[in-house]
Amino acid sequence: QVQLVESGGDLVQAGGSLRLSCAASGGTFSSYAMGWFRQAPGKQRELVAGITVRGTTNYADSVKGRFTISRDNAKNTVALQMNSLKPEDTAVYYCAARRIGTIEYNYWGQGTQVTVSS
Repeated sequence: QVQLVESGGDLVQAGGSLRLSCAASGGTFSSYAMGWFRQAPGKQRELVAGITVRGTTNYADSVKGRFTISRDNAKNTVALQMNSLKPEDTAVYYCAARRIGTIEYNYWGQGTQVTVSS
């Protein structure tokens, strides 16, 4: 069982940057693919960025070139560097983990609020 705790959410002006961090415990971190999701009010939750156990990354089209996901297996953390933030990036951001060989993300953090003002 993996426990995930996000941090780093804040209020920032458009064009600014934030770095979200997710600390994992209770499992073998290197055995999990990790992802960052977000959910804005009235919208469905969407995958923002993912990183496999080998470090391969993928991004939603809306954040390509602005966001970077990374992982540190020694520290059991995954980060999301967000640059050139836009008001439409405003959402609750969730860290999630998916065990190797599975499709669904089974473990979720509690979320951290990111608000981008125009």
